[in-house]
Amino acid sequence: MGKLEKNDPRRAGAEIAYGEEECQHYTKLMLEELGFPPGVIPIKNFLECGRVRETGFVWMKLKEPYEHEFKAINAIVKYSKVVTAYVEKNKMKKMTGVKCRELLIWIPLVEMSINEPEGKHIYFKTNLGIGENQPLSAFLDEETPAAPPATAVQAA
Repeated sequence: MGKLEKNDPRRAGAEIAYGEEECQHYTKLMLEELGFPPGVIPIKNFLECGRVRETGFVWMKLKEPYEHEFKAINAIVKYSKVVTAYVEKNKMKKMTGVKCRELLIWIPLVEMSINEPEGKHIYFKTNLGIGENQPLSAFLDEETPAAPPATAVQAA
C-alpha cells in the first residue's frame, strides 16, 4: 500500500516503537487495550509502528509484505509493507494495507470490530461494504512472538 513518510501530518504527536521486539510488544499492548485478541494481527518483520492517541491513527511498517494463514477460520491474509488504521475501543476503521483472499481474489479489509455485548465475534468488513463475523476464539491461539521485558517507545 502507500508510503508513510516521517513528516506525514498524521504522525504528529505519535508514540513510536522501532524494531521487531519493541513493535511486537507495543502492538500486543495496544490490541489488549482496544479489546482485541493478540492473534488478530500476527505480523512479523516490523521496522516501526506507532500510534497517535489523540486521533487514533496507528501504523505498522514492515521489512517486506507478510502473508499469514489463520488456520482456525481457513483464511489467508496479506499485509502490505505499510498498514494503517484509525483505532478506538473494539474497533479499527479506515484500514489500509490488509487484504483477505476469497476464492481467487484478494479483497481489501477496511474495518474490524467487536460490536456484540458478549464479545464472542469479530466483524470484518471489506471495501465492498460486505463483511462477516468470525469467532474471537479463532484469534486467541494464533502464534505471536513473545514480548520482551521492556520497550523503547519514543514520542515523535
